[in-house]
Amino acid sequence: MSPDGAVPLPEDAARLLSALGAPPRLRAHLSLVHGVAVRLVEWTARHHPQARIDAPAVLFGAATHDIGKTLHPAELSGPGSAHEEAGYALLREHGVASGLARFCRTHGSYGAPGRTLEDLLVSLADTVWKGRRAVELEQRVVELLARASGRAGWEVFLELDDLLGDIAAGADERLAHQARHPLTGPR
Repeated sequence: MSPDGAVPLPEDAARLLSALGAPPRLRAHLSLVHGVAVRLVEWTARHHPQARIDAPAVLFGAATHDIGKTLHPAELSGPGSAHEEAGYALLREHGVASGLARFCRTHGSYGAPGRTLEDLLVSLADTVWKGRRAVELEQRVVELLARASGRAGWEVFLELDDLLGDIAAGADERLAHQARHPLTGPR
């Protein structure tokens, strides 16, 4: 992991991004979110092994959640959610199982019913990487972890809050790293 938190993407995700001609800014963003997801997965495995998350799915989801922005590049620098459904369809067209492609759809709608811990961890990585905290999202993660571990919610919250505070503290470096990559250009 580099000092700014960028982590090499899983090979299958990196190959897809290359094949699709993903812009440098998108690749940088996905690498940073993936790096945060690595920390979240490692923390969860260490502190809440009873949760039994599908770590490879979370890491792949973090590495590809915004892949639809290759088709909607305006959403790299502005608002929009067209990339979510487009990303899901794009991954499915490239042979990715729907269980992995789903993160394109779920990362932006963590409040929807039926979201799994894996879905929420991808959403959390995509939120806290830039220093943003989302109370509702964090509470849902706490509830699922407390249920899995049999521990008190307040105790889980305190531990998660410490981790997220530490991650958020590095946001300026991550944002600067992402900004150094052009929106378009050689991939």
